[in-house]
Amino acid sequence: MLHFVLVQNQQGKARLAKYYVRYDDAEKKQLLGEVYRIVAQRNQRSQSNFVEFRHGTKIVYQRYAGLYFSVCVDMHDNELMYLEAIHLFVEILNAYFTNVCERDLVLHFYKVYAVLDEVFLAGVVADTSAAQVLQRLELLDRLG
Repeated sequence: MLHFVLVQNQQGKARLAKYYVRYDDAEKKQLLGEVYRIVAQRNQRSQSNFVEFRHGTKIVYQRYAGLYFSVCVDMHDNELMYLEAIHLFVEILNAYFTNVCERDLVLHFYKVYAVLDEVFLAGVVADTSAAQVLQRLELLDRLG
């Protein structure tokens, strides 16, 4: 199960944060700093994209351009599945925004959260078909 999803820029500023487990505001702020310190320090060429975190969880992350996409999952969950889910999320964002950038995440945050909710629902991977997700997002755009 997912505990949270974070997208942070190279300075550690959160561009997207969704929590599936209850945290108070102080914990959320602390998590942002801890996760950023962990993922920013790791060498992408010689270290894996998952690392033990705290309380029986691990961080699975991937860096795309200047953004770190990170998820916190239970220790027994499949890391490769979550790496693939992160990649799917970025792929859908790229298709939806035509080469997504940090600016799109900031200016169109409500659309980014809609994409996130289509991919991850209540802490689990909901849909793995980019075409179906994009089709539903297009329908939402027409309705709105």
